[in-house]
Amino acid sequence: QVQLVESGGGLVQAGGSLRLSCATSGGTFNYYARMGWFRQAPGKEREIVAAIRWSGGNTYYANSVKGRFTISMDNAKNTVYLQMNNLKPEDTAVYYCAATSVGGTYDYWGQGTQVTVSS
Repeated sequence: QVQLVESGGGLVQAGGSLRLSCATSGGTFNYYARMGWFRQAPGKEREIVAAIRWSGGNTYYANSVKGRFTISMDNAKNTVYLQMNNLKPEDTAVYYCAATSVGGTYDYWGQGTQVTVSS
């Protein structure tokens, strides 16, 4: 059973930084599998923030975070990271880690970690 466990959320002032981690276990991912970070703010729909191929390439970023967030993979640790710099109050949300299954859809999800950015 694939498990994803996020950590690293918290409260930070605007302009600050946080690094989220997502440790995976219980399964193996092939070259084409993708790991994604999503977020959901109160009253808003969940949106994708960044994604990366399990092999470490082919990154994607939402326009709202380009230049501020960096997604990366450590295959030795089966962990994906999201480095978030220059955080803004509008980045406040619950952040979720997700992984695609063989069908290519994000079928595996973590429990989420809260990120709160104060102005």
